[in-house]
Amino acid sequence: MPTWNSRGLRGSTLEEFINRTNECYRENHLALIQKVPTPITPIKIDQQNRHITLAYFDQKSTVDYIGAVQGIPVCFDAKECQTDTFPLQNIHQHQVDFMQEFERQGGIAFFLIFYSHRDQFYYLTFRQLEKFWIRMEEGGRKSFRLDELEECYFFTGHNGLLVPYLDALQTDLNLRD
Repeated sequence: MPTWNSRGLRGSTLEEFINRTNECYRENHLALIQKVPTPITPIKIDQQNRHITLAYFDQKSTVDYIGAVQGIPVCFDAKECQTDTFPLQNIHQHQVDFMQEFERQGGIAFFLIFYSHRDQFYYLTFRQLEKFWIRMEEGGRKSFRLDELEECYFFTGHNGLLVPYLDALQTDLNLRD
């Protein structure tokens, strides 16, 4: 069973950037997105500093973020990648299942992938993930390459926003019509 401290601080910088972006979106009345806490059971606590030093995950989490953008329900997960190939093992079946149900209910589900070696973000639509996932389940590649991704969903920080994903969300909505 995985423990809380076994994963270190992986992804914490990316999540902090997204959290700050979400604060700006909330302050400007563009979106209300919240970080979904992962339920844990503390095992060891540093009594002097009142910090949890070891914990077990209570259950599998679904997505990192959930909320609404101008009345549209959205959920997404944040992932970091240090190469041009993204391993699908970084995404779990329960996340795919949740996102699939979320979209069936009229919501928008996606992944925000930060390609750290390129300092570039990618908005991965659930539709696109699903194609890669099915390919994997049918015995194909267990990853996807940067050159397989749609150019219109790449973005970088701008206008003081660290992870300005609303433009990519708008592109997603436009391409759904």
